[in-house]
Amino acid sequence: MVVCFSFLRQMQRSVASRGFGKHSGTLKRKRWGGLRRRWELLGLFEIDQHHEFYSLTCMMKEGLSTSIQATVDQASTNQLLEADFRAEDTHVHEGFTLETFAGPVFSNLRGSLGVTELEYQRSLCSDKCYLQFISNSKSKADFFLTNDKRFFLKTQNEREIRFLLDNLKDYMAHLRKYPHSLLVKLLGVHRIKISRRRKKYFIVMQSVFYPDDRISARYDIKGCEVSRWTDPSPDGCQIIVVLKDLNFEGQYVTLDRQRPWLLRQMEIDTDFLRSLNVLDYSLLLAHQPLQQDERHHALSFASLIARTKRDSLKRGQAGDGRSGDAHRRRVAAGETEELPDFEVQNRRLLLNLKNALHVIDGPDQRYFIGIVDIFTVYSLKKRLEYWWKRLRHPGRTFSTVSPQTYCARLCQWVLEHTK
Repeated sequence: MVVCFSFLRQMQRSVASRGFGKHSGTLKRKRWGGLRRRWELLGLFEIDQHHEFYSLTCMMKEGLSTSIQATVDQASTNQLLEADFRAEDTHVHEGFTLETFAGPVFSNLRGSLGVTELEYQRSLCSDKCYLQFISNSKSKADFFLTNDKRFFLKTQNEREIRFLLDNLKDYMAHLRKYPHSLLVKLLGVHRIKISRRRKKYFIVMQSVFYPDDRISARYDIKGCEVSRWTDPSPDGCQIIVVLKDLNFEGQYVTLDRQRPWLLRQMEIDTDFLRSLNVLDYSLLLAHQPLQQDERHHALSFASLIARTKRDSLKRGQAGDGRSGDAHRRRVAAGETEELPDFEVQNRRLLLNLKNALHVIDGPDQRYFIGIVDIFTVYSLKKRLEYWWKRLRHPGRTFSTVSPQTYCARLCQWVLEHTK
């Protein structure tokens, strides 16, 4: 993903073509200064009133505000019913309608992540503009980001949405069993119908790269080599570039004590995707240097207790039935009682961050890690694509392979690039 300089020049020409050149030099500098400020958002462009998606995103925010308010007004429950997975809620607005699918299920998931409905509503429906995220996705999906960069909105086709809803119960069961799963956290599924326009499906998901203030590099990893190189941005350039597998060669994710947990959780999560006959998902990876106080964060006893409490709460919300207070005492005392395999995966202490499930600290670097794009099924079309790529790229690795091979290969990549 690269936002190229030619695009910036096109924006500049666009400003001139709108007649701004007729105004004073001061006004022109002010307008251009505004464009430069948006450019400084590192490739994320504000969807203001001049943007092609402004009307759409305003409708999305209005519809989401009403939809979320419905869950705010309802008494929350930890018990999900079969009907909750089939629920469809429609709200009619002037010029459009917004439908929400399985609303109680996603509200339940948001609560288990510590995201309150009001907090979620404030982020998605604030007066501040969404940001457009420029992507090289082959799916031609549109990507939007809330202004605080905490949540992504992505358009999906109907087939992908149906696949998600058909497998939602399994997805939720997996997250209950493994509350520290690396899988992207999907927080809402919607369909917007605008008068005289085609309906659009979109999902809301937690951003893996949050908070991104100090992230120094981002990668999209698939564990193969064909089309897995991206030209880095020039030195001194502020444009976001998401690099790929070949860009990461010669580097390692250094986690030390956290490494066994990551390797095992990768096996668990990718095996789940294999069971759904899914492939072509990506491991998102980013890193930033730890500051001096962050490197010694784990040495604080108060911090240990706070992190253990948060971890225990997360486990309790997942329904493992263990006493949070007793668990905190055991961890604080350094006890290492034998646990079933799936519980061992949830012993990682969470950092005191809003995105703790996707953040792992090594000795010198903080890593943001998550598995995204989990909707591609190994269909007949993908099988034919495999044979075509095999003929075109003999002896090379590419993304379109069987779910079993894809799962094993990505885990192998993580094994070879961590220490």
